[in-house]
Amino acid sequence: MALPALAADDDAALQHHLLLLPADVGHDEVEVLATSRFPRATWETPPTTARPRGRGQHPDPGVLRLSRHSTLVGPFTIDPGTASALGIPTSAALAYVLHAPVERGDAPWPGTGDRDGLARAFANGLPVRDEERSVGWLVAAARRLGGAVRVAATGGSPGALLVPDPAAAVDLTVWTDIWLEPDAALSVVRRAVPRAELNLPGTAWAGPPAGIGERPARGAEDLDDELRRRLHAAADDHDIATLTAPPPMNAYGCLADLGVDGMLAVEVGGETTLPPVIAAVPWASQGAVAYRVRWEPADLEEHNAERPGPEHRVARARAGELVVAVARLVHVAVGGEITDEMGFVVDPEDL
Repeated sequence: MALPALAADDDAALQHHLLLLPADVGHDEVEVLATSRFPRATWETPPTTARPRGRGQHPDPGVLRLSRHSTLVGPFTIDPGTASALGIPTSAALAYVLHAPVERGDAPWPGTGDRDGLARAFANGLPVRDEERSVGWLVAAARRLGGAVRVAATGGSPGALLVPDPAAAVDLTVWTDIWLEPDAALSVVRRAVPRAELNLPGTAWAGPPAGIGERPARGAEDLDDELRRRLHAAADDHDIATLTAPPPMNAYGCLADLGVDGMLAVEVGGETTLPPVIAAVPWASQGAVAYRVRWEPADLEEHNAERPGPEHRVARARAGELVVAVARLVHVAVGGEITDEMGFVVDPEDL
């Protein structure tokens, strides 16, 4: 396959952020992930594998328009010398160059979680606006495709290499137009996690305390006894009507205590603000029901660390298996689409 090569002394390699990917990742996969986050993403110049006709010529790279201000140019091949000069992992065989405005805001707060390494890479000012959206997508795509991101030393940033761990993305969401009642959802979840229990909104109400309506309340001393009793009787009638015919439930959850591994939560609710990849599905034009299967680790500090310790990784692996099992079962029950933690669609057969 003939592709243009990335040169270590090229200004594009030095002054722009790079998405670095393994050799087996096709540009069509990159396009799918781009349209998942940027609905209008399109190839302005499709990548070509045709060999150039003239000696010394190189094929033109593709240009993928992400937004009005940002494009992704590539793929480029990376030879060992370029990889060494740029500090790129040897596993990276392909590179895409992000052309985006340099827009920086405040420096990250010290001591906050930095799972993606962005606070380390942008120590003097985090990206904002279009650069924030574009860099966030680069990291998400690298995590999904087993790649890395080389942050350019521009805008006061020291530059850095980000290698997001794919295993850190545990949570899954099932999107559908089918609503399961709480007991039905619990039975589905319990097939994978028998210890799961319902977590319903609200608490039982035992009624007003004794004596209400029999004595004046502060600020209502001028009411006579008969009017006070009628007002409280009307309020009681309204409360009884509400309790006997409550409004439809629009959210609930299931929880499972995993002991030292934390908690597994399934959050169910209707949503009208949808990720672009789900909003484009015809049945979701008026909204969708989201079944969010989430892992809540015991140590949140470790969860938000760029390189967590071995105990956390072991717990994450065990919990991740349960998250996948629950998401599969929910998808079998309600159909629809599954997205990962980055908002990209996941084929159920790939789980």
